[in-house]
Amino acid sequence: MTVRRGRRRGGDPWYDDEAGRLVRPYTVSNGRTRPTAHFDLLTMVMATGRRPAACQGPDYAQVLGLCGGPVSVAEIAAHIRLPAVVTKVLLADLVDCGALTARAPEAVSAGPASRTDRALLEAVLNGLRKRL
Repeated sequence: MTVRRGRRRGGDPWYDDEAGRLVRPYTVSNGRTRPTAHFDLLTMVMATGRRPAACQGPDYAQVLGLCGGPVSVAEIAAHIRLPAVVTKVLLADLVDCGALTARAPEAVSAGPASRTDRALLEAVLNGLRKRL
């Protein structure tokens, strides 16, 4: 009987091409499902340049590598292929360690300047329909 082992994506020890991710998502967050800070999927995070000793591991390093500029929580979750709740726990740990800063999405005001022009939206929709 021959046992065939999957190849590892780019030498990543946590991923096997055939089996997928070798570490279960909630193992990454030590079973935690509640971050210590509130994050919306549109919250923007950015690395501070500080690499604290408390937040180490391949997932933390991968997140920090993605945060060179402002990036949303949703984008990070998509890149690291983890559920949003696990991603939020990792991000909260990094914010607590001082490695990341977080900024809530800008609130939309209800004033006249923020109202959407319906005619403009209909023109865009019509243009898109013509292209299809």
